[in-house]
Parts: sequence; C-alpha cells; structure tokens
Amino acid sequence: MNKYQLYRLIERTETLKDERHPMFERNRFMKFLAWFMVAYYAALMIIMGVSLGFGLKGDYSAAYHRLDGGFFYLLIIDFWTRFMLQETPAQKTHTYALLPVRRSFLMHSYLIRAMLSWGNTFWGFFLVPFGLVSVVPLMGWWGFIGWLLGYWVLFVLNGMGYLFTRALCMKHMLWFLAPLALHAALVCVCVLPDHNVLRVPFVTFMQGFVQWQWWPWLIVIVALALAYWANYRLQMGMVYNEIGKKEEVELKSASQFSMLNRYGTMGEYLKMEIRLRLRNKQAKMQFYVAMGLILFFGIMLYFTDVYDGSFMRSFICLYDYVILGVMTLITIMCYEGNYIDGLMSRRETVYDLLRAKYYFNMGMLFIPLLLMLPLMIIGKLSVWMCVGYFLFTAGVLYPCVFQLAVYNKNTLPLNVKLSGGNSGTMMQNIVSMIILFLPLALEKVCVLLLGPAWGYFPFMLLGVAGILTHRLWLRNIYRRFMVRRYENMEGFRASRNS
Repeated sequence: MNKYQLYRLIERTETLKDERHPMFERNRFMKFLAWFMVAYYAALMIIMGVSLGFGLKGDYSAAYHRLDGGFFYLLIIDFWTRFMLQETPAQKTHTYALLPVRRSFLMHSYLIRAMLSWGNTFWGFFLVPFGLVSVVPLMGWWGFIGWLLGYWVLFVLNGMGYLFTRALCMKHMLWFLAPLALHAALVCVCVLPDHNVLRVPFVTFMQGFVQWQWWPWLIVIVALALAYWANYRLQMGMVYNEIGKKEEVELKSASQFSMLNRYGTMGEYLKMEIRLRLRNKQAKMQFYVAMGLILFFGIMLYFTDVYDGSFMRSFICLYDYVILGVMTLITIMCYEGNYIDGLMSRRETVYDLLRAKYYFNMGMLFIPLLLMLPLMIIGKLSVWMCVGYFLFTAGVLYPCVFQLAVYNKNTLPLNVKLSGGNSGTMMQNIVSMIILFLPLALEKVCVLLLGPAWGYFPFMLLGVAGILTHRLWLRNIYRRFMVRRYENMEGFRASRNS
C-alpha cells in the first residue's frame, strides 16, 4: 500500500467513524437537525451576500473594497467558531496508536485534511454571491476567481492559526488570551481612530489577488508554510501526551473545601462539583466560554446601543442566567455514569447528589447577577426583569433541566478533552431550546397584560415557589430515576468506553 492509498484509507475511516459510533442511531434526529441548520445558515449567508453586494454598489468606491478593507472581521468570526467544530490532529492519533503507521505520516495526513476541509469553504456561501454582484462587473471572471482563491487561502491560514492556538490551549487555558489580545488590538486600531488606518493596506493586499499579482500570493504561501511547520512540530510533541493521557494536573487538597464537611454526604458531593470544574477540561472550558459570553454581552450593552431593543435585552438577561447552568446540567448524571455502580450501592445517595447539584448551580446564578449590576445602575436592564429571571431560572427552569437526570444514560469521560463532548440527544436539545425561548414568550404576554413592572411578578412568584419546594420535586426526580435505574445503568455501562 503506497502513501496515497494509505491517505485515502485514513480519510475513509474518519468518514465512517461517526456512523459506526454506538450513539449514531440515537442521534439520527440531531444529525438531521444539524444538516438543516447548515442549510439554514448557508441560505442566510447567500441572502446577506446578495443584499450587501447591492447595498454597497452606490458607495464612492467599489463595493468589494469596503469588504476587503475589513476582511479581518470575517477571519475573527471564523477563528472563534472553529472552537465548537474542529479537533486538533493530536486528538485523533490515538486511534492508530497500535498500527504500523508512522506518526509523522498521520500528522501530515491530518494537517492536509484540515487544510482541504470543506469547512474552509463555508464562507463561500457569502463570498460567491457578493463577488458575482460586486467583483465580476468590474474585474471580470478572472479577477473574481483570484479574489475567491485569495479569501480561501486566508481562511486556510486562519485554520492553521486556530489549530496552533487550540493545541497550546490544551496545555494551559491562558493561551486563549493570545488570540483574544491580537483580535482586540486589531479591532481597536480600526475602530478607535477617526478612520480605519488598516483599510488601505488591506484593500491593496486583496486587490493583488484580484489582479493576480505575485507578491500577495508569496506572502500568504510563506505564512502558510510557516504555520504548517509550527503546527507539525507542536502537534507531534503532543501526540505522546494524547496517547498516554499524560496531563499536568495541579493537585488540590480537599482541605481547601473543609467548610463543606459540616454538610456530610451532600458536602462531599459539593466538593465533587467544584473539583469537576477545576480538573475536567470540558467543564472548565464551558465555564470560561459562558463567562466570556456574559462579559461580551455586558460590554456591548454598556458601551453601545447595538442590543438596546427590548427583545435583545430580555434575551441577554435570560441567556446570562441560564448559560452557566445549562452547559453542565443538560448532561446531568452523564459524568456520574463513570461510577454509577458505586452511587447505587448506598441508599438515597443520588438524592443527596441532586441536592448538591441544585445548591451549587443556585450559587452560580449570583455571578451573572453581580455582573449585571452596572447595567441595572445605568438603566440598560430593568431591576424587575433581572430579579424576575433570577428567581424564574432557579425555581422553574432548573427544575425543568433537572428532569433530564431521569433520562440521561450516556457516560461522559472524566478526562474528556476540550472537544470530547457529545452532540447531545434529541431530548437534551429540545429542553435547551425550550428554556431559552419559552420564557421570552411568557414575558411578552405578562408585560403586555400587567405592565413593565408587574409583568415580572408571576416570574418571581413561580420562581420562589419552585425554590421553596425544591426538596419535593428533587425527591420526585429521585424516585423516577430509581424506577429506571437498571435501564440507565445499562446505558451508562454501554457508553462508558465507546
């Protein structure tokens, strides 16, 4: 078997990997939903490309020059969306660890597949219609092809930069600050002065692709070669750590949480919740992402009027409260699937675990409440709305999410990597959508009937009722879980090593 045949075989096995996963049949609806969302966003980008192309036609300069002058905005959006969709090559090599295949060849194969990935062409749904409207009439088809290829090479280079950053972040989360600082500096340089000082260099650079000049291609190819080499060296150094599950873990003494000892068994489970977020990369990453989104929306509301609409204010207020809990509670009991047999060996230990999870996530709700205080002080967010959604989240939305403890039966590994989560079952995704959008509809009805202040009184009343009766509905969840315990335990065991 030559190298090309081996490369094709690796490509084929990667394509079949998801279809052979034990959860494929259970997630068939979500795969259909994922394809539907891809088609939806593709159609949305086509509409945006056409409308923006015609909208900028009357400008004093060519329409595509306006886009080229800020093309780094597209690169920034593309960079951060990759964190939800793309794995690093080092995370895939353990599949072939025992096969007689050179790891250097595997690394080259994965890096080449990352460069030729269809994900690097997704922005074509926006660029192609925009270019047909704005580039072809002025520069012809040959210039349009050069312009598209230039953007494609930039997105490939952006993907290489993402892979390098993602690999560093697997060593330490503080590496997230490097691209964040770089992107923030670019935005500040372009936004703070009276005019975009980088607009002319960016337009000149992209015009070089349109006119098929040699120097922009040389710059991008050299940068791409350096990025490829840096990725290869870094990923190869991480292969052995990934295969051997070697991690640098900072040991934390249980005495750090000794104040929880007074609560007995429930205190021990509270310690486990804290340690999960300190040691598990997936849970830690979810917390950082949630905090970043809360801070982003807060800064945008505080300094701009972009989200000053009533719907967006309500959505941001609700989103800030539910994001911290939903990211972890949507998979409630999935981490515990690793040691479910031990939990079932003691009477009512699952009930104490559920109480600990509820109290912990109740405490986490005070973080967004404190972060939204400046917005309440300046009047961007209503105090009634913030208090109403705080109580409604704790007393109504969290009980809804906790119902998944009865039905979740897919184990998540405790040493999961940054992209090692699952895609979610149909029920998990339906519950997520309900708690994100149903409260907004209820709010509009209540505010319309009772006014902007009293409209949040039903939210407060329902929330307080749910909080005061939390032992009752947690006990109900515990009893239903025990009825299904054998079915759930079988699912946890089956998915434990899948």
